[in-house]
Amino acid sequence: MVTVERRNTLVKDFQRGKNDTGSVEVQVALLTEEINNLTVHLKIHVKDHNSRRGLLKMVGKRNSLLKYLASEDEQRYRTLIEKLGIRK
Repeated sequence: MVTVERRNTLVKDFQRGKNDTGSVEVQVALLTEEINNLTVHLKIHVKDHNSRRGLLKMVGKRNSLLKYLASEDEQRYRTLIEKLGIRK
C-alpha cells in the first residue's frame, strides 16, 4: 500500500500540469510503486497467490499504459522509463 505522502510525492514528480493527477505518467509511477511493494511482500510470503494475481494484473495494466504512451509520444515514453528505471 502506498502511503498518502508517498502518493503525493509521486504525483508531484510525474505530473504534467498543475492539477494533473491522472496522466499516463502518474498512473505508471503509482503502479510501479505498488509493484515494487508487492514484489518485496511476495519474497517474504511465497505462498500468497492472491497477491501474486494482483501483481500480475498490475504489471499488465502498466504494460498497457506504457504501450499506449509509446505509440502516442515516444519522447515522453523514453523519459518516463528512464526516470523509473523499469526497462533497459
